[in-house]
Amino acid sequence: MDVVIGPLDLTAHVDEALAVQAVAFGLGAEEVAVRRQIVQRHMQYRGARALGATSRGRLVGFVYGMPNSRTHWWSTVVEPYLRARDNDGWLDDSFVITELHVHPDHQNLGVGRRLITAITDEAAEPRSILSAIDMDSPARGLYHSLGYVDLARQVHFPSAPKPYAVMGAPLPLRRR
Repeated sequence: MDVVIGPLDLTAHVDEALAVQAVAFGLGAEEVAVRRQIVQRHMQYRGARALGATSRGRLVGFVYGMPNSRTHWWSTVVEPYLRARDNDGWLDDSFVITELHVHPDHQNLGVGRRLITAITDEAAEPRSILSAIDMDSPARGLYHSLGYVDLARQVHFPSAPKPYAVMGAPLPLRRR
């Protein structure tokens, strides 16, 4: 199936993107409503950008991120975990992958890899950071294959039922 990767006006297509995220991540309507506000706020940050993956005119995946700032909520939560492992320097000069989701019908076809490499290839920062649920999963396998390493594990976000791992990689990402 042909999938095209390109710029995505995430503010205009937030509902389509969150529909993909809801299916991929198992979100309910209340969580989607909360995330809609978060996405719209994030897209106002300087340097925030998004890419979409479309197939037959339908959004099947997306990624968005921005240059990291220690003042962003995510950074304030992960900083103590990173500092405990002497990795808090990763919060500076990094492009953070805020969200990356691919519809289950299009997973394991290289769509996520194409999305994350395309967005980080455009980054001016020398490295990338992200967080992922701290368990063996295809997503963590993808990140490891791209050169991401665990910077902190068992990171607890308020209202998240499962712990996360914070991962980082030098840019450009490793290619197969």
